[in-house]
Amino acid sequence: MAANKASPAAFQAGAPMLQVHDLRTSILKPASFSLSAGEALAVRGPSGAGKTLLLRAVADLDPNEGLVTLDGRERSTITGPEWRRLVGYVPAEPGWWADTVGEHFGEWTSALAFVRDLGFREETKAWPITRLSTGERLRLALVRALMMRPKVLLLDEPTAALDAASVAAVESLIKARLLTGLAVLWVTHDAEQAKRVAHRLLVVEAGQVREEAPEWTIISP
Repeated sequence: MAANKASPAAFQAGAPMLQVHDLRTSILKPASFSLSAGEALAVRGPSGAGKTLLLRAVADLDPNEGLVTLDGRERSTITGPEWRRLVGYVPAEPGWWADTVGEHFGEWTSALAFVRDLGFREETKAWPITRLSTGERLRLALVRALMMRPKVLLLDEPTAALDAASVAAVESLIKARLLTGLAVLWVTHDAEQAKRVAHRLLVVEAGQVREEAPEWTIISP
């Protein structure tokens, strides 16, 4: 089932939930943007441009400077663990530390709805991590992040290793969460995916971040 295209014209952004001002690292040049509840912002650019560095800086996983606020609260006033719960990060290569899938979930029963939405069965809980393909690890890492109930989700190429059906399932799940108010910063190499999932576009080139008017919001006369 093909995922529906995002409807930017129908999206009405409220007050920004996440505000980023002059965020920078030793490599990333000062970046400023905002993200509202229920909004998806695509991040595109060539390999090595700094897309992952941007997500990691927002998540406060690498040394960085600048002002970042969530619902008006400055990141500096929020503990690291709490910030990373509120602003969840799903890396391109998620980590696994226990032997089985279920050991990575505090509440497997609560996770089942997400798990099934992404094509897994209940017995996946008992699977050894070594059995998982790269695509399965990515999908289950997404479930792990969603179970933390973040306000903002940072996704680094979450569908890069997936087949078409799994890509559609991930996009459908994220769109459903957007309707509940989740805000998403989504790194993707796929221009068509950006059109389907995002309302706005950030472009990263050589560590420079800029917002561009995406072609899918430009209405021809």
